[in-house]
Amino acid sequence: MKRTVTHLADGREIIYFDRRDDADRGAIDERDLPPRPLASELRHDPLTDEWIAIAGHRQTRTFLPPADECPLCPSKPGHLTEVPAAEYDVAVFENRFPSFSANLGDYPQRGGLSEVRPGLGRCEVVCFTADHNASFSSLSPDQVDLVIEAWADRTAELSAMPGVEQVFCFENRGAEIGITLAHPHGQIYAYPYVTPRTRQMLAVAERHRQRTGGDLFAEVLAAEREAGVRVVAANAHWTAFVPAAARWPFEVHFYPHRKAPDLGSLSPAERAAFGPLYTEVLRRLDGLFDVAMPYVAAWHQAPVRQGRDLAYLHLELFSIRRAAGKLKYLAGSESAMGAFVNDVLPEEAARMLRGSHEMISI
Repeated sequence: MKRTVTHLADGREIIYFDRRDDADRGAIDERDLPPRPLASELRHDPLTDEWIAIAGHRQTRTFLPPADECPLCPSKPGHLTEVPAAEYDVAVFENRFPSFSANLGDYPQRGGLSEVRPGLGRCEVVCFTADHNASFSSLSPDQVDLVIEAWADRTAELSAMPGVEQVFCFENRGAEIGITLAHPHGQIYAYPYVTPRTRQMLAVAERHRQRTGGDLFAEVLAAEREAGVRVVAANAHWTAFVPAAARWPFEVHFYPHRKAPDLGSLSPAERAAFGPLYTEVLRRLDGLFDVAMPYVAAWHQAPVRQGRDLAYLHLELFSIRRAAGKLKYLAGSESAMGAFVNDVLPEEAARMLRGSHEMISI
């Protein structure tokens, strides 16, 4: 793999990951870009002990442009994009409209009980392929391996940044999810705090360890593999299963059989085994209703400094589609109380996914 770091016209970093050592990444960003926005303002909610990012500059971000104006496609004469190169394998760059960044301003206290501090951190865009019409499910095993290399590289580098407490790699797919760009891509958030979901999971795992001496994540994986009824697919290194208490109509968790804290800790064999299993499940999701399934794919990695002995790397994939023409909306119970009600029996969801044909061309 060849890794090349260069910069865009406004000073943001772009990192190319290539399979070929002779890949030329000398193209210059010739756009006239405005100054980079200041980092968001973090406000603390004293009632929930959570940090909320206030990022007004994100209101102006690009929203669902036509394919011939896509800012993630390679640049060409007459259409200069976020990727100056005329072609690329995988490209990662700092988000032009970040929720967190190191470009700090003034952050005065606003009164009341809500503490204010800078939204220090970093947000990156990961372009999985130069092919605008592709999807993650259509990537070759070699291309998936390269994406994993990029995720691991960025996780390590962002984790070393001052103030970063957690690195989150994820993909939003589908207009129903709320994407703003259709090109196959994901994002990476380097948070200046440990996120609420991670804090809760690690606290539960710690209580379990103190009570039983066991590893909660490993025990969940072992129990699901033994029960089998919710397992969707598996190979020598990974198991994909619908959790028994799934929140979403179609939700699949992917666990490596060996405990690892983050993507960089996976062995070459584990990395190679992930891609074929994951893309198979993605195609099965698309095949359920013969429509491109909207989804969120979220990597759960250990925080930078907390709970690394408790955390267990895994990916959680979920879709808001509950039937061919129906979506799961987060209404009163879910949005106001955080109390989920799932319309699809997890065992039935697993059965449907096991029986689904793989839809290749979406």
